[in-house]
Amino acid sequence: MRIAKYLKRAFLNQWNLLAFVGASAFGLLSGRPDIVLPVVAAGELAYLGMLGTHPKFQAYVEAQEAKAARGENSGDTQRTLERITQSLPRAALDRFLELRTRCLELQQIAVELKHPGQETAELPFENFQADGLDRLLWIHLRLLYTQNALERFLKKTSEQQIRDDIRRLEDRLATLSAEQPGGTANTGSTQAQKIRKALEDNLATSRDRLLNLQKARDNYELVKLEIERLENKTRSLAELAVNRQEPDFISGQVDQVAASMLETEKTMNDLQFVTGLETLEETPEMLRVPVAQRQ
Repeated sequence: MRIAKYLKRAFLNQWNLLAFVGASAFGLLSGRPDIVLPVVAAGELAYLGMLGTHPKFQAYVEAQEAKAARGENSGDTQRTLERITQSLPRAALDRFLELRTRCLELQQIAVELKHPGQETAELPFENFQADGLDRLLWIHLRLLYTQNALERFLKKTSEQQIRDDIRRLEDRLATLSAEQPGGTANTGSTQAQKIRKALEDNLATSRDRLLNLQKARDNYELVKLEIERLENKTRSLAELAVNRQEPDFISGQVDQVAASMLETEKTMNDLQFVTGLETLEETPEMLRVPVAQRQ
């Protein structure tokens, strides 16, 4: 029960434990523990019941648990970020850093619009939809990594070899059937059945490989287009920031672009068998914190 969780947290509060232990010790030393200890216990139960059922305390407990979960996830996310930046080709990493620079410029434009007439150097970077921009950059970086992984997969996988294997296996199965007139002779032969089964299984695997290769090609083209779309959207946001002079409008546009990438994120999750990237809900800080570059 959820209420039990709140009661436990209320009881384990350090100040409550100190008070409870101190009062209990006093009761034991008072010479009348039969009177004092029940009073202490009643007071403790009243305290737990009041605090454990209070909405603000429950919200505090939930917030602390969420914070702890984010702390655990952030370690995984940071490791994934470092893994990506250290393994991306130089050209792909430069492409990401260029988009990050555009996002920083977009953020700076928003600050200037919010504080017109002030020296830019004196203005701190404000949290202008930093979470939304971080998410766009995180998607962009993972798209580049996915594109690179698919590219390496396609280079190492020969479609011609797979097709040759399929024809070879089909020919062997046809020969095996010809050696068994009508497909019925020697059907009781255990050895012949094992050979046919092995050939059929191998043929099914080869056909699956061909389908996977074709799907990988389609996904490669999709990822390539999504990278271009995201970069173009970000450039458009920078232009809107200058022309509209409305930070709130720009803020909403950032959220819209981020939301439009949900299907893209699903596609990347479906390509885990190629990239090895785990599905992570946590988004690392991409603007406030310098991104480690490949040595």
